[in-house]
Amino acid sequence: QVQLVESGGGLVQPGGSLRLSCVTSGFTFSRYDMTWYRQAPGKERDLVAAITTAGDAYNYADSVKGRFTISRDNAKNTVYLQMTSLKPEDSAVYYCNVVLNWSHYWGQGTQVTVSS
Repeated sequence: QVQLVESGGGLVQPGGSLRLSCVTSGFTFSRYDMTWYRQAPGKERDLVAAITTAGDAYNYADSVKGRFTISRDNAKNTVYLQMTSLKPEDSAVYYCNVVLNWSHYWGQGTQVTVSS
């Protein structure tokens, strides 16, 4: 059974930082690219960043380039999203995602709120 469990969200002031984690199980993590998405209230779910099996990041959203960094630890079956210089518009539920046999799998999400 494929499981993705996000954590690390919370309330942070503008300019602050957070590190999100997504612990996975039920598939061979090291063989798949992983992706972070986010969804703000009333908006579509948008891609934030992706990472290859070898750890090369790609597809950063323009709005997060230079501020967010995606990484992974294949030994821990975990993908991370380091977020710095956070802005109120980064507030959203953040989800990690994997595509297995053309099916998308999602975690439950973790809420990030950037507010003073």
